[in-house]
Amino acid sequence: MTNDNVLELSGEENLSEILKVRRDKLKKLQSDGRDPFAVTKFERTAYSADIKENFEQIENKDVALAGRIMSKRDMGKAFFCDLQDAKGRIQLYIKIDDLGEETYSEFKKWDIGDIIGAEGFVFRTRRGEISVHTKAVTLLAKSLQPLPEKFHGLTNQELRYRQRYVDLIMNPEVKRNFEIRSRFIKHIRDFLDSRGYIEVETPVLNTICGGANARPFITYHNTLNLNMYMRIATELHLKRLVVGGMERVYEIGRIFRNEGMDTKHNPEFTTVELYQAYADYNDMMDLFEELLSSAAQKLLGAYELEWQGNRIDLTPGWPRMTMAEAVKMHTGVDFMSFSTDEEAQNAVKPLNIELPKEKTWGNLLFECFDQLVEDKLIQPTFITQHPVEVSPLAKRNPKDPRLTERFELFICRSEMGNAFSELNDPVDQKQRFQRQVELRASGDDEAGMMDEDYINALEYGMPPTGGLGIGVDRVAMLLTNSDSIRDVILFPTMKPVEE
Repeated sequence: MTNDNVLELSGEENLSEILKVRRDKLKKLQSDGRDPFAVTKFERTAYSADIKENFEQIENKDVALAGRIMSKRDMGKAFFCDLQDAKGRIQLYIKIDDLGEETYSEFKKWDIGDIIGAEGFVFRTRRGEISVHTKAVTLLAKSLQPLPEKFHGLTNQELRYRQRYVDLIMNPEVKRNFEIRSRFIKHIRDFLDSRGYIEVETPVLNTICGGANARPFITYHNTLNLNMYMRIATELHLKRLVVGGMERVYEIGRIFRNEGMDTKHNPEFTTVELYQAYADYNDMMDLFEELLSSAAQKLLGAYELEWQGNRIDLTPGWPRMTMAEAVKMHTGVDFMSFSTDEEAQNAVKPLNIELPKEKTWGNLLFECFDQLVEDKLIQPTFITQHPVEVSPLAKRNPKDPRLTERFELFICRSEMGNAFSELNDPVDQKQRFQRQVELRASGDDEAGMMDEDYINALEYGMPPTGGLGIGVDRVAMLLTNSDSIRDVILFPTMKPVEE
């Protein structure tokens, strides 16, 4: 192999001695015609966990394993080596007599972190550890970066999020969170598909933003010469499909909101939104309760689980109370006894809440709930009948037009989902859009826009419809007992590191 074929890495003069040694080893391998990166395939026949679980059946049988070297212990003319693959770790026993002096000498130079293939037979050591007596080894990829020190691992939380690949290598238990998340998403699909729902895909880029009150990300389309918005919800497109006769639809997808970041919020996150014709928000409550409780049973084997220091009971039969009832329970203020905005304003003065810009009865009720009640909701609780001011897409309560047929589910102070009896009156919907436009013009950049095409769709007629949106990341936090949304998003949004 000529020097032109030897891997050259920029900035080599600035590398630490450890990094330089590894690169020198790679150059030597390449110059000797043994480039590990030239290997294209390795025929694996077994995984570590499978060998341990089925030891009685495969003892003394030949296997081929592949994975990463996590430790090496030199015994002179033999090595013990821990190999980590997708299912766990297993010990390799490697002797000079089996490999031959040349291959054994090469193996001794390999580093922790290198990816290898190993072929041999399964046995148990004198100390009782299930292992593989290795007869042949192949270097499949050279690790040019040393792994974190083994006794402390990768413990820097921010670095774990930035370098999830290292986090997964050093903290294999982290993978459990993402396995549970994946299984929960599959459970959603199985649950809805079995009930006649159709999974669809709707646009991520839109010429207007709508379906929620949130600040959007704005991008620019060169060919169309206009600004476009990354979606803040999938709602309005999905309801167009209900108009078109697709009576049960859902979408699992990424949502983008240009807002703050904390333990419960990431600028891009995942939701499932579903819509069912000829149903209402009560049907959505029943469905949500069944979906979430069955997920706990299927994925965890129990209705009870731990989250954020609380024992949460997901046994079906969750409490349902109106927002006004919840506020009265926790503050003593009875909004249902007020008939004017002024009465509500006078009643909340002693509560010392931060007042909304528009001090209407509905806005004051919502702020009292948001600031004084939400943090007290630990066990699963449906909060229903939100004020119309904060529910521009929900159908009005026929008994009190100040309220809507809407609910949110709260668990451990966190909103897990949001649902409506969907507004299908095009005249009322246009008036509410217009109110959002006015708020936007007055400086509220989270207010919605006028969607004339959606109004046009409603004018063709949308049947009575129940809709539900679920925060997949929040539920994943619940099911994995995670304190931060970053623990259930493989690559959370991070501020770039300053050079």
